[in-house]
Amino acid sequence: MTRTAFFISDGTGITAESLGRSLLAQFANVEIRMLTKPYVDTVDKARTLVAIIEATAVKDGEQPIIIDTIVDQAIRDVIRQAPGFQVDIFSTFLKPLEQELDTHSSYSVGRTHAIGSDDVYMDRIHSVHFALDNDDGARTHQYNQADIILVGVSRCGKTPTSLYLALQFGIRAANYPLTEDDLDENGILKLPRVLAAHRHKLFGLTIDPRRLAAIRHERRPNSRYSSLDQCMQEVQQAEALYRRMQVPYIDTTRFSVEEISTRMIAETGLTRRFSPR
Repeated sequence: MTRTAFFISDGTGITAESLGRSLLAQFANVEIRMLTKPYVDTVDKARTLVAIIEATAVKDGEQPIIIDTIVDQAIRDVIRQAPGFQVDIFSTFLKPLEQELDTHSSYSVGRTHAIGSDDVYMDRIHSVHFALDNDDGARTHQYNQADIILVGVSRCGKTPTSLYLALQFGIRAANYPLTEDDLDENGILKLPRVLAAHRHKLFGLTIDPRRLAAIRHERRPNSRYSSLDQCMQEVQQAEALYRRMQVPYIDTTRFSVEEISTRMIAETGLTRRFSPR
């Protein structure tokens, strides 16, 4: 069974999409085509979208699912005319909250994802810049400013995790690649000298060698770099280093970057500079 879900907003649509995807993810047996429609901020745009929803209902032979965070009442009235199972997030949650707080909501468009406090916004920007500047061991002299330093073999997820930590939580994350240059004369992976002074900030990432080989194959097909033997050797050496140096680590194979980051924060007790947007 295939259904279509519309995430509609007169702002960015991030809230509607995030909550909608979280809810619909619980129905793994249903194939759902998800469409995000942001900035439906005029009655004319709403009417155009209603026509699209009507055509979709005819094509699918099923009424679409409509999840919206529309603030403007006139626009909401138009969207209500669309054929579909409708979930109005704001009316569902704001009305009870208004009663509990004994005050009216501001019903302002884009409040969740607006810039808000200049300090918070600039902190977010600085954290992202820090992650980019300190990607792949680029600027090790800035490690004293890092909240955390991710270590791991190439292509195990260090860069996307660093950027997610910066963008979503304001955490200054650097990352450093473990390579064959860090092997000692006995072929044992040693802790790079530049990391020794910051050992308390280290957090390791590991990955299933077969998954790593597949990822590397997309970048350098049929190379030693992407061979399963090479990937197995690197992963084993990295995990042995983590255990020997008592560096906490997580297997990224089956986790999304959101899960990796959240688990990392929970395990290390890192302080979030702000809540995710």
